[in-house]
Amino acid sequence: MRVVIVTESFPPDVNGVAHCALQTARHLVDRGHAPVVVAPAPAPGHKPDTSAPCPVVHVPSLPLPGYPQVRVALPSRRLAATLIEHRADVVHLASPFVLGVRGMAAAARLGTPAVAVYQTDLAGYARTYMGAGEAAAWRRIRSVHGAADLTLAPSSAALRDLETHGVPRVELWPRGVDTERFRPDRRDEALRRELAPNGELIVGYVGRLAPEKQVELLAGACGLEGVRVVVVGDGPSRPGLEQALPGAVFLGRRTGDDLARVFASFDVFAHTGPFETFCQTVQEAMASGLPVVAPAAGGPLDLVAHGRTGLLVPPRDATAVRDAVRSLAADAGLRAAFGAAGRATVEGRTWAAVGDQLIGHYANVLAARRTAVAA
Repeated sequence: MRVVIVTESFPPDVNGVAHCALQTARHLVDRGHAPVVVAPAPAPGHKPDTSAPCPVVHVPSLPLPGYPQVRVALPSRRLAATLIEHRADVVHLASPFVLGVRGMAAAARLGTPAVAVYQTDLAGYARTYMGAGEAAAWRRIRSVHGAADLTLAPSSAALRDLETHGVPRVELWPRGVDTERFRPDRRDEALRRELAPNGELIVGYVGRLAPEKQVELLAGACGLEGVRVVVVGDGPSRPGLEQALPGAVFLGRRTGDDLARVFASFDVFAHTGPFETFCQTVQEAMASGLPVVAPAAGGPLDLVAHGRTGLLVPPRDATAVRDAVRSLAADAGLRAAFGAAGRATVEGRTWAAVGDQLIGHYANVLAARRTAVAA
């Protein structure tokens, strides 16, 4: 199949949308298909990324006001030209919002089937950043995804949200995890001594530092005796979080094997954001053999088995986060049991397995189009 992946973000960006789009392109190439990626151009002066397994067409972009790490695509003829030149059999829309909307329109004009992958809780972001606008966000989601031949939801919670708000033709498609990269034996005792020189239990967070992630909920854990909070990631909230989380260590952005080494050197992984449609970092933590503390909302509901691989807590509840961390800190046996169960849970969730599922979805969409034309 000839596939054009239209994505709102792609490496060198570091986020779930970029990572999933990259893994999708890699798997398509591995299976003998021919993908091309269309993505916003990175910031001027950024080093070229060499990890892409296929051609990448960059369209002009500008930084999102107030969040310059996020690039927003500008109108460009390159998108439609790429669909025509590549003779796309299917258009894959990764978290369509700006560029993806244009990709949907171009696919419709050309009569090319489109598969839209829902990855971002726009309604939740509207509540966080604007205090309102949730209804408008859902209208946009319905408009964009309703035009697709198929929408793929990453979790049961996301699928229910989409169906409840009137999005048709939705199926489940989860995410894979690299269990070769993220694994317990990458634990680094020298790094642990650097992060926790007095032998503290290390509680780690990995992700963007932005308001919707609510990382400030780790403040209570920072106050626990014998606990050191370590934060990995960057974003506009970092200056405020450095004030809100006394004693926490901020490592900035980490990627690749370096990130895997950091993950495996934690004792507990804590995620705080309540708007995750999936939450890839929870899977990476589980692959690293860590017990997980996460909100009982969104994607983590599918990933964390409460009382077996980790602890689910009420969303936005700093006290519950602190108490969950305290209970795990006090019981090394429980941490080990949760971590081992988490690793066993994700061992079959490879990118190859979920990539084959995606190719199956493409094939079903193409078959449905052929049937409709024949009728």
